[in-house]
Amino acid sequence: MRYRVRHSTTYTYDDHVSDSLGIAHLVPRELPWQHVSSYDVVVAPTPGDLAHDVDYHGNTVTYFQVTEPHDVLVIEATSEVSVEVSPVPGHALDTPWERLRPLVDPGLPGAWSVTDFALASAQVEQVAAAKAYAAESFTRGRPVGEAVADLMHRIHADVDYDPTATTVTSTVDDILDKRAGVCQDFAHLTLACLRTHGLAGRYVSGYLATEPAPGQERVVGADASHAWVAVWLGLDEDGVDQWLAFDPTNDQWVGDRYVTVAWGRDYGDVPPVKGVIFTEARKSTLRVAVDVEPLG
Repeated sequence: MRYRVRHSTTYTYDDHVSDSLGIAHLVPRELPWQHVSSYDVVVAPTPGDLAHDVDYHGNTVTYFQVTEPHDVLVIEATSEVSVEVSPVPGHALDTPWERLRPLVDPGLPGAWSVTDFALASAQVEQVAAAKAYAAESFTRGRPVGEAVADLMHRIHADVDYDPTATTVTSTVDDILDKRAGVCQDFAHLTLACLRTHGLAGRYVSGYLATEPAPGQERVVGADASHAWVAVWLGLDEDGVDQWLAFDPTNDQWVGDRYVTVAWGRDYGDVPPVKGVIFTEARKSTLRVAVDVEPLG
């Protein structure tokens, strides 16, 4: 599938901002199953400095600084991406999950490279409640593919999608207590479940191409950023890391409707836009519009 992705972020302030410094994760990754044919990130007012770089996890990051006084800041990213269905390493799914724990078995081939994804992170604490919840799925000797699928099904069934239930700072305990949240929360809870049992899991940000209801036209700008999870399955015969990507929010494996932008330990590593401003403003508003347009 080919897509044109447009992501517009608009900040409006009630007083002039004299200096805006920002970091954005808005450029999709180049991957074996995903090709980025073009991308552009435009900031208004025109920044005095704008550059692209690669972060620790291999994501493309855009840095910018606007020193022209402004009360509206707009960041618009456009990209064209081709996505294929990533092959699922079938034989690896049959591996007992206990044999894929990089911290328990540091000598496991490739374990050193995924250690960060097995440790607790700022927004994915390894809380006892998450370990207890996941224990029902991770029974002794169970194939990792079967265990992960069961965990995905259970989280989808037990947690309600509710944008009002949590905030960007909600903890794993909060999510378990409320049993509600958004895709970010579904991903953080899933990662806590994986990591408390010793598995390496990464937070993936990107977009999910939505489909209009039968007989309805696409609503431009009605899409949104999305988040899902990938669990490490060890190395293949060529020594390449194998990951199984899945979406607990929608209870499905990740396929060619998913555009991968960035990955990290949790949301804090890869927010679409973050930064610092210098201003006397007391109030601000944020408006985000996303459109994932299928091109064929």
